[in-house]
Amino acid sequence: MGDKLAINGGPKTVNKEFIWPIYDASDVNAVTEIVQSGKWGNPDCGDEVAKFEQEFADYCGSKYAITCVNGSVSLRLALIACGVKPGDEVIVPPYTFITTASSVIECNCVPVFVDIDPDTYNISPAAIEAAVTERTKAIIPVHFGGLACDMDAIMDIAIRHNLHVIEDAAHAHGAEYKGKKLGSIGDVGSFSFQSSKNLTSGEGGIVITNDDELYAMMRSLRNVGRIEGGQWYDHYNPGCNYRITQMQAVLLSQQLKRLEAQTQKRNDNGLYLNQLLSEIKGITPLSRDEAISLHCYHIYIVKYDSTAFGGLSRNDFAAMLAAEGVPSFKGYPHPLYKQPLFQNKNFMCYAIPEYVDFTQVHCPNAEQACSSDAVWILQHAMLGEKEDMEAFANAILKIQQAVS
Repeated sequence: MGDKLAINGGPKTVNKEFIWPIYDASDVNAVTEIVQSGKWGNPDCGDEVAKFEQEFADYCGSKYAITCVNGSVSLRLALIACGVKPGDEVIVPPYTFITTASSVIECNCVPVFVDIDPDTYNISPAAIEAAVTERTKAIIPVHFGGLACDMDAIMDIAIRHNLHVIEDAAHAHGAEYKGKKLGSIGDVGSFSFQSSKNLTSGEGGIVITNDDELYAMMRSLRNVGRIEGGQWYDHYNPGCNYRITQMQAVLLSQQLKRLEAQTQKRNDNGLYLNQLLSEIKGITPLSRDEAISLHCYHIYIVKYDSTAFGGLSRNDFAAMLAAEGVPSFKGYPHPLYKQPLFQNKNFMCYAIPEYVDFTQVHCPNAEQACSSDAVWILQHAMLGEKEDMEAFANAILKIQQAVS
């Protein structure tokens, strides 16, 4: 038997506090200058908003970027701009945050859930191919945890079936696939700047694209239907006020200066932690192949096998690991289609066809990840030092020795 577990009153293995967000006087001063200027709002792409949009587009290698209030709205803007109509189908993974699918409902479209790859937890290209129908109009691959989807395979499917690809890159700021920044590969890339994200202003979102028409439409929808060159009280499209403020924009510009170095550090720590955990029976890091040129580890995920831990449940293991001081969590309790929203067809004012029924959806890989396998380590922990990664591994070993 090992040392007494922290959950039972023993000493923690990890005693370091991992701070997020990271900021200094330059962030405070930048926001203070905006406050003192009195120019807080963004009536028509204010100076700091436009500046950050160009900075982020340049960082991602895209032609355009359009900010908005959050990463849920960014998906909605992308879907509407791509021309979806009521009853159209949009293929999504079930192992992701609710808004990947609820944004589809908000466009009066039908989310079609297809299973994930058991080794990456990203949407399976084979499952996408099998789900395409004449009603399919778009695919939303989620780069879950910052790990790039198989974009070559997904783009091939989209081209052959004439589908739009909207990359949900809410976890993937700075990550790369074959040297390309995630979000820049499909028709549109959608990002979130919510508090937990690798690039944050507390709330906010952005879409990036290289397509002139998609850019013009998303920009209009973000700004109550106005168009470039039009009069202030002329409204051409059914948009809304989804603009961010000057204070958010200037804070994002400051935070963006740190993003590449932080991404490199998360990537390096992830690779090192992979090595350490590969030596522990019953703990398997998600796989990343050579196409993953840079992983931003918004979530570091391992697959847990209870048989190597004396039958200890995943839920109990996750609770013990968190008690040992590792910023960790068991993840989603069930796939999206099991949410009451979908099981009860609680679609309210949205025009979802009556035939739609989510009670028979079954994605076994996603269900296993939710019920028994997945354990997450959160992104701010991945900004630690090598000795912190060693402490995480030691915490797992301590649990294993205590329960075996």
